[in-house]
Amino acid sequence: MPRTRPVRFANMTDRTLDLDDFSDLIERPHGGLRRDAEERRARTGLPPEALGRLDELGEWLTAAQGRLPVAPVRQPRLVVFAGDHGVASLEVSARPAGTAHTLVRETLEGTTPAAILARRLQVPVRVVDMGLDCDPSEFPDELTRHRVRRSSGRLDREDSLTAEEAEAAFRAGMAVADEEADAGTDLVVLGDLSVGGTTAAGTLIAALCGTDASVVTGRGGGEIDDLTWMRKCAAIRDGLRRARAALGDQLELLAAVGGADLTAATGFLLQSAVRRTPVILDGVVSAACALVAQRVAFRAPDWWVAGHAGSEPAQAKALDRMSLDPLLEQRVEVGGGTGALLALPLVQAAAELAAELPVREDEAADGESGEDEDGSGGEDGAANSPALDAT
Repeated sequence: MPRTRPVRFANMTDRTLDLDDFSDLIERPHGGLRRDAEERRARTGLPPEALGRLDELGEWLTAAQGRLPVAPVRQPRLVVFAGDHGVASLEVSARPAGTAHTLVRETLEGTTPAAILARRLQVPVRVVDMGLDCDPSEFPDELTRHRVRRSSGRLDREDSLTAEEAEAAFRAGMAVADEEADAGTDLVVLGDLSVGGTTAAGTLIAALCGTDASVVTGRGGGEIDDLTWMRKCAAIRDGLRRARAALGDQLELLAAVGGADLTAATGFLLQSAVRRTPVILDGVVSAACALVAQRVAFRAPDWWVAGHAGSEPAQAKALDRMSLDPLLEQRVEVGGGTGALLALPLVQAAAELAAELPVREDEAADGESGEDEDGSGGEDGAANSPALDAT
């Protein structure tokens, strides 16, 4: 499927990243083709709503691809942003601070739930080290080349990143999105690997939703005990005081409490929307990044689906704010893209059904070529739209 080529903008090569450009460059998926997909589905002879949400997913993919009938999902990829968070030193997680690199190593060895599912589903895995607390020589250069720092600052008392580090991380996420689009990836499953990441995510969501720390503080991926929960809630409370002062500038907000991995994932989500690459969100961390991205460009969530609902209250808050209804509710908490990978077969099935269900010939219309009113195909229109350049 064709992908938009990045175009260099003068203001994107300046020292300061101008996030306002995303509002202009991100368009909604092709609404006209979505309506055509609904009409085509009606001509299959199946009763309305017989396929449940699979119909909705097929129509979403039709609009995202800009083609009718929709093409099957052939080149999905799991993209995982990894990093450690300084706030983990407060013992807010079930895992020791600075040990996210062990999660990355287990993923590369194929022993994590996400890695096992990805292997079963034949989905390539890409891990991007943005701020692991380990020597970069422990991993291949391809994995560490985007790293902006080792771990992050303690969000309860200091910025997670400097302004320069935040911009570098954001641009790195954009660059990864461009690389995936150029490689032909037709659907991204977004994951994260971190220690302390759910604390950063809860702080971002509380700030953007205007709620208190206790409302968004969950048990994380390791089912922490009550004392650890109280420490985590206190850290979010203190980070929230600092985050509220940065609500007017989303890059400043990410620098204050987001960390390198969440900042990169936010840039990735926005640039994926520019490049018209649909994304399946995973848990609370990707939901937090998506919520920040929505503040940057309100049309961006049209390019994402929520893969699953976990037990984190902050995730539910963020998805509700973005009007995203999770595809599954299995209460998966292990992260790394596991819940989103479980939803992938549903999305693939929706595409296959939308593409291959026969249409009644006596009712078939002539206009199934996926052309716009001006006669140009939806894909050509996508190929001519501008895109940001991360460099």
